Amino acid sequence: MNGQRERSGEYHNFIDEAGIWADIERAEKCDRQEVLDVISKASEKKGLTPYEVAVLLKNGDQELDEAIFETAIGIKKAIYGNRLVLFAPLYITNECGNQCAYCGFKATNGDLDRRTLSSLEIQREVEVLEKLGHKRLLLVYGEHPKFGADWIARTVEDVYSISSGKSGEIRRVNVNCAPLDVEGFKRLHEVGIGTYQCFQETYHRETYAKLHPAGPKADFLWRLHAMHRAQEAGIDDVGMGVLFGIFDPAFDILALLHHCNQLETDWGVGPHTISFPRLEPALGADIAFNPPYPTTDHEFKKIVAILRLAVPYTGLILTTREGAEFRKELLEVGVSQLSAGSRTYPGAYHDPEYDRPEVQQFCVDDSRSLDEVICSIVSEHGYVPSWCTACYRLGRTGEHFMELAKTGFIQKFCLPNGLLTFKEYLEDYASPETKAAGEKLIRDELDHYSDEKRRDLLMDRLQRMEQGERDLYL
Repeated sequence: MNGQRERSGEYHNFIDEAGIWADIERAEKCDRQEVLDVISKASEKKGLTPYEVAVLLKNGDQELDEAIFETAIGIKKAIYGNRLVLFAPLYITNECGNQCAYCGFKATNGDLDRRTLSSLEIQREVEVLEKLGHKRLLLVYGEHPKFGADWIARTVEDVYSISSGKSGEIRRVNVNCAPLDVEGFKRLHEVGIGTYQCFQETYHRETYAKLHPAGPKADFLWRLHAMHRAQEAGIDDVGMGVLFGIFDPAFDILALLHHCNQLETDWGVGPHTISFPRLEPALGADIAFNPPYPTTDHEFKKIVAILRLAVPYTGLILTTREGAEFRKELLEVGVSQLSAGSRTYPGAYHDPEYDRPEVQQFCVDDSRSLDEVICSIVSEHGYVPSWCTACYRLGRTGEHFMELAKTGFIQKFCLPNGLLTFKEYLEDYASPETKAAGEKLIRDELDHYSDEKRRDLLMDRLQRMEQGERDLYL
């Protein structure tokens, strides 16, 4: 901890709290026309400034909120089409040296069963996930001094090494772990992680200090500059977020955008993804049952929509903290990545009695299986579930990916590649109901495919998959 504090001493706090509060205060006084002007600008898909985001957040006119939702729906369709990326979290350890007031994993929680998976236990977990059809995992680690970068890297290698037959293999491993130094991030880059994910939780420094009284996470600046160190190490896909419920959401959203802008300034590219979890009940965490800043469903939906307007080409991640019906609403207004069939403690996927609060980090609200989620989003909404990893394996990441995305690249490559990974799922893992709905969706997509050359390439690969080939992409 002392070493971290010494290293963080060289860092500056680029979160201008006074400037953020000034933007919020100014936005509270804006009129209807200014809100309309910001919505109009957002429709151009060029993003918004923090002040413009404050204007939308502070709008109290329900009619204009509906206009925000409609604009977000239009932007999401224009950029992402009906493609939806799916993943699952895999908890490797719940041992932690922090004392985060809202988390069930905090070091002082003596009621939590502590567990760190061995290589064999990781293998068992991954085999279960692969046999369900997962291809993309987010590995989650408690922050404990005894688990350094070399150990984390070995667990990543363990996951990549496991194959369960059919098309059972994990093709992208993202990591949510403690902030590392540059050498530590280089070690993770060497073993091929995808996105490095780390949440500031809140950018309000006084609140941050109160909620993180001890442990490595107490160092605000060390955490704030984690993304910069990851970029320096060569990890150009990073994911950030805040935890809603612990401080004023308007402040944290604007601060999050300042963080995005700082990465753009310093490294040429902002975050690849943004997550927006809400505080959920957790064992031994009183604040988790009584959030000081509760966020209503309407307010939360508005936050998701405004983030889609503010950072149109950044992936927005929704977890199983939210219930099934509400998740459907949020998909429409901006979500592009979705966890499914999630379990939130080490060893959970191999545990027949997995719904146990004494081991979970937080309570899961959407407990449907992966296949149930897929059947719902396909048959009810016409979404194409995607596990595509072609861009990462072909080097289309970071700034390069963002440049391509802004030229319509996502529709040209990501959608057909998503269809191919979906076909793989239908052939190897889907229930009869899901397979029937999925095959119909693929036929409908082909019928409406306007690019004849790419359609022919796609049909060829779909036919080859029916004959047994796997892992095909454009």
